[in-house]
Amino acid sequence: MDELLLCLKKSRRVLLVSHTNPDGDAIGSLVALGVALKRLGKEAVLYNETPIPAVYRFLPLVDQVVRRIEDFAQFDTAVILDCGNLERVGEAAEQVSKLPVILNIDHHVTNTGFGHHRIVDETACATAEILYRLIQRLGVEMDASIAAAIYTGILTDTGSFRFSNTNQAAFAICEKMVGLGVDPYRVAKQVYGTYSLGRIKLLNLALDSIELAPNGKLSMMVLTRDMLEETGTRPEDSDGLINYARSIEDVKVAALIQENENGAPKTGHGHRYHVSLRSDGSVDVARFAAAYGGGGHASAAGYSVEDRLSRIKSDLIRLANTL
Repeated sequence: MDELLLCLKKSRRVLLVSHTNPDGDAIGSLVALGVALKRLGKEAVLYNETPIPAVYRFLPLVDQVVRRIEDFAQFDTAVILDCGNLERVGEAAEQVSKLPVILNIDHHVTNTGFGHHRIVDETACATAEILYRLIQRLGVEMDASIAAAIYTGILTDTGSFRFSNTNQAAFAICEKMVGLGVDPYRVAKQVYGTYSLGRIKLLNLALDSIELAPNGKLSMMVLTRDMLEETGTRPEDSDGLINYARSIEDVKVAALIQENENGAPKTGHGHRYHVSLRSDGSVDVARFAAAYGGGGHASAAGYSVEDRLSRIKSDLIRLANTL
């Protein structure tokens, strides 16, 4: 951590990046470090290729997250947050890779160890947990805005403290964040209790798409671009839908197969999809995702693939047959 901290302190203009289709941890970490660096007088630009889900737009600085960078050469440092590999940042990966200093902060077991310096703590419940310690070491005083971002990151990545990655630090840090002014009810209402009519209609279509593998141990949910268009929703509105498929009795692994917003194939072999995987803790889905160039945690992972939907489902059913 010392070398990474030194790089941050020496930096002047920093690009902060989290993974495409960001979840609460990716956004919370992005915002928390963004606020901290700005307090230190750094020029910090927050970047994510895809839109921020509406449920997280209550967080500070979210309205300043940009989706396009015109000149990457302006940055002396890039901080990559919550990404198992550099490609997870999306189309900007190649440009980011050319920056003078790349710092990798993550908690995924499949992290490839990219970057010039890194903090990869597989025991952390969320990248936001690592950011909590890092911001303290930077000498930035915690306040309600940073606390809200860290609390949201931990809350969402632990599934409201229900997932197997929930650890003692998750409760201890969140208790401190509440002491700094975070209102648990308000955050929970924003993240879990406020949905647009379009998202409810999307949920209805997503639930109707659920299929079970013959042995009943794997569920598959599909989201297509046509479904988004029909309901007037965006890809970010799919956040959390996979949990419905995972909650089915006897299911060990749930898969959300989501057609990319720009799903037209590059090779002519099917369409482009992102496959999100969630397990009940008894199956290491990160190992399966890694076989397709993806990664994540043992109980939550994903990968991108260009193929026919039928073949993607066939591959998943082969996984189910091993359960």
